[in-house]
Amino acid sequence: MKTSISLLMAGVIAVLAMLTHAEKNLQAASSVAEPDSLSVATFAGGCFWSLESGLEKFTGVHKVISGFSGGHIVNPSYDQVSKGGTGHVESVQVYYDPAVISYKTLLDAYWRQVDPTDDAGQFVDRGRQYRTVIFYNSQEQKEHAEKSRQLLSQSGRYSAPIVTEIKKFESFYPAADYHQNYSKINPLRYKYYRFRSGRDNYLKKIWGPELILKTGQDTAMNHYTKPSDEVLRNTLTPLQYQVTQEEDTEPPFKNTYWNEKREGIYVDVVSGEPLFSSRDKFDSGTGWPSFTRPLVADNILKKKDFLLVFPRTEVRSRHADSHLGHVFEDGPQPTGLRYCLNSASLRFIPVEEMEAAGYGEFLSRFQTENTR
Repeated sequence: MKTSISLLMAGVIAVLAMLTHAEKNLQAASSVAEPDSLSVATFAGGCFWSLESGLEKFTGVHKVISGFSGGHIVNPSYDQVSKGGTGHVESVQVYYDPAVISYKTLLDAYWRQVDPTDDAGQFVDRGRQYRTVIFYNSQEQKEHAEKSRQLLSQSGRYSAPIVTEIKKFESFYPAADYHQNYSKINPLRYKYYRFRSGRDNYLKKIWGPELILKTGQDTAMNHYTKPSDEVLRNTLTPLQYQVTQEEDTEPPFKNTYWNEKREGIYVDVVSGEPLFSSRDKFDSGTGWPSFTRPLVADNILKKKDFLLVFPRTEVRSRHADSHLGHVFEDGPQPTGLRYCLNSASLRFIPVEEMEAAGYGEFLSRFQTENTR
């Protein structure tokens, strides 16, 4: 009888173990059940302790779970992933309310947590299991992620190429409880690790005062930013730096765009913010590119300067604060204005390249008759 009971109990235990294991796998693959009103974003960016801590502070984020994504085995352990043989990356799942914080804002927050130019790890954590990846859960997320990466690449903030992968989400396996909310449960150990990792010093160097993301500003202006002076000196030509940062003026008739006749738009060479259109360009006879009006008026700032004996109105870009040139009241109609600019402050995007470069929203301007 004892033998029969023992066998019966062993069978029950085995079945319960199988059910528990299956339940864990199901939970891991589909993530933790949340209200229908919440959306899920999945990011990888080195140590999941740091990514979890950086993203959970935003209003509208309900929960961030540390775990593993992108691998080829089911329910891996931390030790397995850390050895680099499972194909997984340390990652986090972010449960957020899209009515409060958008996926685009989360992307802006994500870039401020990582080094997107390093495909061999992140900071002190080395190995492909620590590389940066954005896992998209829908076609909409994929499109937002691709555009956000493209705009970051065009911003001039980094001297090296952006290597962050954008991959379809397949599965997510939560890490052990020990790793969840690590920065809160083990604050001293986390702060010591974070300090030694070098992450904060790097992020402050790259982002400067823009490291603190102002949420609720879900517009393209979040992408048009000014890199540090060190980055500018490494990415701009000497003339571009002298003109945009030191308010120098390039010679007339000996600059890149004074006689440019192709259709397209002109963007800030520092930030990529759209400034002027070929539809508003005219030959002023001055030897500098001249326009009757801006493409995006909000991206243009005007201020008086007194560098010559008479006052002039200087033109600067809003987000990069680049010196562009000056505006005069001697232009043709319909505005009567002449925006006289330095080619060195501009980058020209031909109309056939605008979509791929992230400026597709302006293509409609070139599908109508030129009414200049």
